[in-house]
Amino acid sequence: MRLRGRKGIREDIERQKELVVLNAKDYKGKWAELFGNNNPIHAELGMGKGRFISEMSKKYPDINFIGVDMYDELIRKASEKARNAHEIKTDEEAESAPSIPNLKLMLFNIEHIEEAFAEGELERVYLNFSDPWPKKKHARRRLTHPGFVEKYQQILNANGEIHLKTDSQSLFEFSLNSFADMGLRMRNISLNLHVEGIHPDHVMTEYETKFAGQGMNIHRCEVVIGENVLASHLEQLNKAKSE
Repeated sequence: MRLRGRKGIREDIERQKELVVLNAKDYKGKWAELFGNNNPIHAELGMGKGRFISEMSKKYPDINFIGVDMYDELIRKASEKARNAHEIKTDEEAESAPSIPNLKLMLFNIEHIEEAFAEGELERVYLNFSDPWPKKKHARRRLTHPGFVEKYQQILNANGEIHLKTDSQSLFEFSLNSFADMGLRMRNISLNLHVEGIHPDHVMTEYETKFAGQGMNIHRCEVVIGENVLASHLEQLNKAKSE
């Protein structure tokens, strides 16, 4: 898929050096330095137009967020969403745009995500409404295929988690099987996340708003990766059994 956008897209995102990262490989192992703090780093892989990552960065200022996508046009649209979410007005003629302290938008191909982040550099990976790649021959392209999950395991730290949301039942089934086959623990599995209505604290993506409005089921689960969060999860399970 190739997105078409207005002229000057690359020039636009190049101007936003404080928000947009075009040379992600240069920051492997140095993202905390780029953010200027040691706060946890959460990344949305395949952020689309950027509503989710923008709203999350506003809602949780003590967490650093990175939105990743491979298309210039989506990076540009996400930058607009980010500025709107943080109520930042910019001068199009200025040499650079104002920064958002805890948000970066990264132009990068997720297939090589391990080249952008060092081992244990992230605390959470969000996979929101990823392309389901429904044909069996394209299974390796699905972002929950073991080939990708192994990379997430590498870049997630001891508190690492994967949070998945999708409208695709087939992708969700594939994902649950993929996680289970890899021996990974899952929690908060939902086949219809908004069956009782949308929780006021829940941050929606563009697709989620559209699909939930059409009455479609939203599937969600959390995958426990890091040793610390796994230990906590098992402790809670044992406590529940004993009560």
